[in-house]
Amino acid sequence: MKQRIIEEVISSVRSVLSEEQVKALTESLRSSLSKYCISEKSDKANQAHCLELFLSAKRIEGCSVKTMKYYENTINHLLKTYPKEIESYTTDDIRFYLSSFQTEHNAGYVTVDNVRRILSSFFSWLEEEGLIYKSPVRRIHKVKIGEKVKETISDENLELLRDKCSTKRDLAIVDLLASTGMRIGELVKLNIGDINFQDRECIVFGKGNKERVVYFNARAKIHLQQYLDSRKDKNEALFVSLNNPAERMQISGIELRLRNLGRSIGIPKLHPHKFRRTLATMAIDKGMPVEQVQKLLGHVKIDTTMKYAMVNQNNVKQSHRKYIG
Repeated sequence: MKQRIIEEVISSVRSVLSEEQVKALTESLRSSLSKYCISEKSDKANQAHCLELFLSAKRIEGCSVKTMKYYENTINHLLKTYPKEIESYTTDDIRFYLSSFQTEHNAGYVTVDNVRRILSSFFSWLEEEGLIYKSPVRRIHKVKIGEKVKETISDENLELLRDKCSTKRDLAIVDLLASTGMRIGELVKLNIGDINFQDRECIVFGKGNKERVVYFNARAKIHLQQYLDSRKDKNEALFVSLNNPAERMQISGIELRLRNLGRSIGIPKLHPHKFRRTLATMAIDKGMPVEQVQKLLGHVKIDTTMKYAMVNQNNVKQSHRKYIG
């Protein structure tokens, strides 16, 4: 490596130096370079090193394994699609990448903005650490996403769902989701020992492994007890498969069961998150302070809570007549 550097330097100045000067410069370079360890810079190693440092920082911050994997895959896709030195990425590179990503994957605006947000987090961190001069994503603004009024589950449909439940387990799942508004990821982690039937509450572990207390109603309590009394297995999980040996239910299993229940009553896309949004909307409509709804749902920012809670249009109409009409 050192010899190659010497040859490149001599080649660039040979035309303006005499043979004696070339020899003197060669010896001087050999003497100077002998004091240093020199290796060829690798773009790939540089990329991998920066990504590993970033992921290590996120791991220390308490990001979940799922989030870490999402970060790694998203950033890696950029680095492999446009392999170059980390500090060489430009704003135009990122813009072109996001545009190509949207076209190739037929991605929606939400997905594209998630990619932009992750790349922004990565390059901003590199800038803060002094590994690059300036983040190339700094001048790329948030993707504008049209706000849609997302549907909630009506009282009638909730009753129809309960009627369609063919097992005590499914009925307990529907009632627990409807009365607590917990995330599906929090539900599948629950153990029987986590349930406090006397106070009708349980502790769940949300995003970032943050714990909070959620509360369930009397209906959910009764159906949970009936479900647990019917079980013959020794599994500690709150919800288990119906087949032997009984195993803890996974997110995909509960999502599939709810989707099938929804289709049976004419709801084509019933998913666990709809129960969460329904609880938030109902709580705000009935006058629960939004700060308490935020605490109930485990949101860090109150803006997130407001997006979940779609205020009932009938209430808006009644309020208009009361205060304005």
